[in-house]
Amino acid sequence: MADRTPVLALDTLRAQIERGEVDTVVVAFTDMQGRLQGKRLHARFFLDHVLEEGTEGCNYLLAVDVDLNTVEGYAMSSWESGYGDMEFAVDLDTLRPVPWLPATVMVQCDLRWLDDESSPVVQSPRQILKAQVDKAAAQGWTAFAGTELEFFVFNDTYEQAWDARYQDLTPANQYNVDYSILGTTRVEPLLRDLRNYMYASGLVPESAKGECNLGQHEIAFLFDEVIRTADNHSVYKNGAKEIASLHGKALSFMAKFDEREGNSCHIHMSLRGTDGSVVFADDDGPTDMFRQFVAGVQSTLADFTLLYAPNVNSYKRFAPGSFAPTAVAWGWDNRTCALRAVGHGGGLRIENRLPGGDVNPYLGLAAMLAGGLYGIEHKLELEPPMEGNAYESDKELVPHTLRQARDAFAASEIAREVFGDEVVDHYLHAADVELTAFESAVTDWERIRGFERL
Repeated sequence: MADRTPVLALDTLRAQIERGEVDTVVVAFTDMQGRLQGKRLHARFFLDHVLEEGTEGCNYLLAVDVDLNTVEGYAMSSWESGYGDMEFAVDLDTLRPVPWLPATVMVQCDLRWLDDESSPVVQSPRQILKAQVDKAAAQGWTAFAGTELEFFVFNDTYEQAWDARYQDLTPANQYNVDYSILGTTRVEPLLRDLRNYMYASGLVPESAKGECNLGQHEIAFLFDEVIRTADNHSVYKNGAKEIASLHGKALSFMAKFDEREGNSCHIHMSLRGTDGSVVFADDDGPTDMFRQFVAGVQSTLADFTLLYAPNVNSYKRFAPGSFAPTAVAWGWDNRTCALRAVGHGGGLRIENRLPGGDVNPYLGLAAMLAGGLYGIEHKLELEPPMEGNAYESDKELVPHTLRQARDAFAASEIAREVFGDEVVDHYLHAADVELTAFESAVTDWERIRGFERL
């Protein structure tokens, strides 16, 4: 992994605690659903005990559904094994202030088993990405990425939205405000706080802009090394909801809220030499390594869709003419393709347009990096770029349901080769849990169609 300068140095934190400026340390990791989980520690206890002795949490946190229900069938956690603990191994390189909360800092964690070797929990999302980062480093490469995350803003509190069963909410904008300065000004008090608080927390905001759906916006951040990008993504996604709540608003990253445009999370990725050298382009243009990397991402796109689109709702985005992809195609600056090549020279990169706002950043980045490394290792040949409208092409389609994606992941020999059986089996079971829950639910759509007329 590339050298990383922490946002907040430990010595600085010690001094802040001594002066009474910090009294709370949030110790957090990102779970399967992409949420920050953990606990709040008194700052003095963190310094006096946790730094040396560590802290733990129940291993069921990587074996539950979105409602935190315990679920049978996971190899790593069960009633039979007693639901023991795992270590929250703090990564001091992730120390950062949480400026929207008083006297609070955060540190993110890796998960380790409480065995003699303190072995990593290989099913944890951060560990899955770190495994791919280590593979790249062994070849002399560092992966960089940026994630572009869209969201909806509503002029309702989260509590009001819950009580209304998320029906008849009031969007922060009443019309399409894509690139509109007037439309974003309507929401600027919130957007400004998001930009400034995230900057103070160690992220580098680039811009905020309106999007197409009602109340939809996007804040873009500067690219970084992939683990830091995933760490920052998790902090931002959690923090944005907390900051929106402080404004009396609700903010949602769900992939598809209604029948209009959904929330995307486009991922831009490139490789550099560990010495900082450019490897995707030379004086003659894109290198063979770039072509092989893109070929690998494209060839594994369908197999790895489960990691890019993990929920039933994720697949509602994939519609022709929606700026969400339907075809497994790549092209130069072509937004109708799942993979869009952009930039030149040191800025040459590939944009993956498949993930939605509900993607787990560690899993999405791990899937893309694993696919690219596979393409380089096997010297895959890149097909000619798609020209024209990929929605109307005869290209292979991305999986259009969670069931299709689950089955593609299960049948993928490449997935087991690059991620290992423990990871594949774990996330297949997570998909099965999601599918079982959905298939047993009775929806409003069914009641409206069937209550009287059927």
